[in-house]
Amino acid sequence: MSVEPSEYVKRLPVGQRIAFPAEGIPGWEIFPFEGDLRIKVLEQPVLPEPPRQGEEGAENCQACATPDAEYIWTDEYWRLKGYGPAAVPAVLMLEPRGHHDQSDLPVERATEIGPLFQRIERAVMGLGGIARVHNYRFGDGATHLHYWFFARPEGMMQLRGSCLAIWDDLLPKAPEAEWAETKRRIAAAMATDGGIAHV
Repeated sequence: MSVEPSEYVKRLPVGQRIAFPAEGIPGWEIFPFEGDLRIKVLEQPVLPEPPRQGEEGAENCQACATPDAEYIWTDEYWRLKGYGPAAVPAVLMLEPRGHHDQSDLPVERATEIGPLFQRIERAVMGLGGIARVHNYRFGDGATHLHYWFFARPEGMMQLRGSCLAIWDDLLPKAPEAEWAETKRRIAAAMATDGGIAHV
């Protein structure tokens, strides 16, 4: 672990007020905010970084300790969780059953990612009224590998692109019964190609 900032970090305007760039994301039509906004001042780097959740191993990992019943679909190697009720039509998280991050995921599991992403996208698109299924990997909060999937509703052009997850925080959430049916339909679609639907 580094204890000195990298050359990149040393060039950042830490502690200074940063102006919005004229060509930056605040000028994009998909940016969800308007009015008087300002960029937060960059804080000093924290080195070495604090450990992420699960860094100590599977015995201290929340994902590993979560029972299959809390997922909407599982198979021998993967588990899919529904997060919500969401404001967008669906928010899901795919995790390997084993305690791995992307860098140490066994090759056998890594080769399954592409087909799994396709299955999840087909299951979400099968809800109807979905234009795109976005997927993200951040990994800053936990060591257990997890991929996010967000469904963008058809016709909502303002929700396109990288701000979709922010819009999910801002818009009204779906009713609980509607979200339960969404999870059931996605789980059933996933189970048609194998695995177990838990809802």
